[in-house]
Amino acid sequence: MSQNKGQTQKKGLSSALRNLFGVGDAGFVLMSNVETFFFTDFLTSHFTTAIAGLIGSIFTIIDACLSWIYGGILNGTKAKKWGRYRSWLVLTPWIVPFIYMFQFIRVGGNEGLAAFLIILAAVVSHVIWNIGYVANATLVSVVGKTPEDKATLSSSRATWNNIGGLLWTYAGVKFINYLKTTQLESKGLTYAVAAFFLGITMVVGYFAHFKMTEGYEEIEDEGHSKVAKQNKISIPDMFKSLFQNPQLIILMLADLAKWCVKFVTAASAIYYFRDAAGDAGLMVPYALCIALAAMVGAYIVRFWVKVMPARTITIISYVGMALFLFLIYLGYANAKMVIVFMTCAQFFYGVAFASSPALYADTVTYTTWKTGKNAAGWIMGLQNLPLKVAIFLRSSIVPAVLAAVGWQSGVVLEGAARQGMTVAFGLVPAIFCAVGAVLLIFCFKITKEVVEKAQKEIDARNA
Repeated sequence: MSQNKGQTQKKGLSSALRNLFGVGDAGFVLMSNVETFFFTDFLTSHFTTAIAGLIGSIFTIIDACLSWIYGGILNGTKAKKWGRYRSWLVLTPWIVPFIYMFQFIRVGGNEGLAAFLIILAAVVSHVIWNIGYVANATLVSVVGKTPEDKATLSSSRATWNNIGGLLWTYAGVKFINYLKTTQLESKGLTYAVAAFFLGITMVVGYFAHFKMTEGYEEIEDEGHSKVAKQNKISIPDMFKSLFQNPQLIILMLADLAKWCVKFVTAASAIYYFRDAAGDAGLMVPYALCIALAAMVGAYIVRFWVKVMPARTITIISYVGMALFLFLIYLGYANAKMVIVFMTCAQFFYGVAFASSPALYADTVTYTTWKTGKNAAGWIMGLQNLPLKVAIFLRSSIVPAVLAAVGWQSGVVLEGAARQGMTVAFGLVPAIFCAVGAVLLIFCFKITKEVVEKAQKEIDARNA
């Protein structure tokens, strides 16, 4: 297929794509973690508790409601100069830091107006960054021409995502702590400046993705009207690709388990170590162990995919997570063994984090073959939906468990109540993973052979 400037579309992954695709995701983690870890602190420092809670709730609800639209924007609008998806890596990310920083600035003395401006900055910055984020995720299915290539790209991206988490722990937090020692803290600008500069790391990383994917996406110019027609889809086509494709719905339901492991265990960890084990200091080695385990799990997928398909790898990861999370519930009395079990569970989480996007990419191929419409952006963007649902579940499950065991601030629990603290930390995520494994084993039928056959027929149609 011809490219702009007469280039031939590249085949096979370059060394840069195999090893560096994902540096933009590391930057994204650094940027978004300012909000994850410090947005509530910023709000409660500048507003009453009630207003702070209202701001967070309104923003979260709007963000969740918009989570499904980004892929639709990519597939429903005219393709841009550098490709339908690749173009968005340079068109919008650079805008984000300039808007995102205002999410951490209180303007004026009117509390209502200041709250409105913060919500506006949060919503607008997230809309813009999510377009780039989904375009970046979609490139896994666009650049990867075989199931193995897709899994390799997913592995590299997931590895760098976890590297971003480590960089945040050992560099991002220190950067913010340094800013707190400057005059920025007295002016209330510490988090705003951190958001801006860490946002720049995302911009630079996405630009690196833009350069390393050059020549891998077909340009939809006037000479390729057939490709343009296939890639640009209507709103009815989008919903048709979802509701007429039960495989995609099954995958999204199973994917919810992975995100529950991430968010529910993260939110409940402090309660186990501080209030059940009675040793909050264990959080430091715990955080390091699980971060390294997830990174190794994500990286190892690129080797596993050479001997088994991504579907099998994902099933193994779900079974592994379910097993070790359940052992946490059984072995609650020994905090060090709990760290060992969670380290093993997070290794398999890293595997799932790397392999499951490849299944979404396989679903893109299957849907294109079945419908004749390439809804890559829309389908890859739907990964956001189970993520947002998991965040909602986190805010429901953890408080419910705390209430059930009679948790009180500053009180170390004993006996059955101590085991109860591992219900959210281990048992509930284990159940989600077990259900997810069952769905993938018995209901998700898009195998490697199906994908390869579908891709051959698509290539024949487009020849």
